[in-house]
Amino acid sequence: MIAPALDREDPPPPRSAPAAGATAAPADAGLDARDLTVAYDRTDVVHGADLRLPRGRVTALIGPNGSGKSTLLRAVARLHKARTGSVTVAGQTGDAAPVDALALSRSDFARRVTLLAQSRHAPAGLSVRDVVGFGRHPYRGRIRGADPDGARMVEHALTVTNLTEFADRGVESLSGGQLQRVWFACCLAQDTDVLLLDEPTTYLDLRYQVEILDLVRDLADTHGVTVGVVLHDLDQAAAVADQVVLLSSGRIVAAGTPAEVYAPERLTDAYGIRIDVELDSPTGIPRTRAVGRHHLRTERP
Repeated sequence: MIAPALDREDPPPPRSAPAAGATAAPADAGLDARDLTVAYDRTDVVHGADLRLPRGRVTALIGPNGSGKSTLLRAVARLHKARTGSVTVAGQTGDAAPVDALALSRSDFARRVTLLAQSRHAPAGLSVRDVVGFGRHPYRGRIRGADPDGARMVEHALTVTNLTEFADRGVESLSGGQLQRVWFACCLAQDTDVLLLDEPTTYLDLRYQVEILDLVRDLADTHGVTVGVVLHDLDQAAAVADQVVLLSSGRIVAAGTPAEVYAPERLTDAYGIRIDVELDSPTGIPRTRAVGRHHLRTERP
């Protein structure tokens, strides 16, 4: 489910200083991470990563298994402490200066950034509306208190995700695709400007994958949400994202539009398998094909 930002409210844990010579975040950045190095068991798995998520745009993180995509996303979301680097988020008014995300309290960070993690377990015995209401936790303080905007935001989230008709049903009765929309609604109820998604289409059938990606696009285009999403499917990433970030062996090796990043030799080198690329003529969106040993057969049994 929605991941907490830190394990405690105040104060935030000590952190390393920003890298020497680091510059301010660009004005159009919803979230800007600089020189992030992340380690597991004292072994660096992400190396000096710079990740900028433009405001109101969709950024897809792509790369093979073990390339550091999810680890980088978790570090940006403060679920895994970076060994070096800095993270800033946009100010909450149009002219406000960027804010040091790593210095915010847990609740303040959770009002700005949401992570929808891979592992989520639907609590039995609760309605869809109850679960969506979990997204209002950052606004309720240490003691569950008044949240004047809570009911309105929950209903708004149910409407945007087309879940109003399911609002009073138990979550255990939903399909996988419907349940994934519940988690999205929970994120929307949290009312943050930045939404991070770790493989949101995993285990869903094709219809629900498309519906989830359409929702991701709507959040950016209609609601101005800054989205960072980890995806395995290269064609889905190209179709939904304004920019893609390719990781390999813990390093960002390319970032730009799908057409800029999807060079066949670059993808082939990153994934260790031949990947052909062609542009879809009506849309200009790149399409990929991974070529195995048997894919070029002219005769079929």
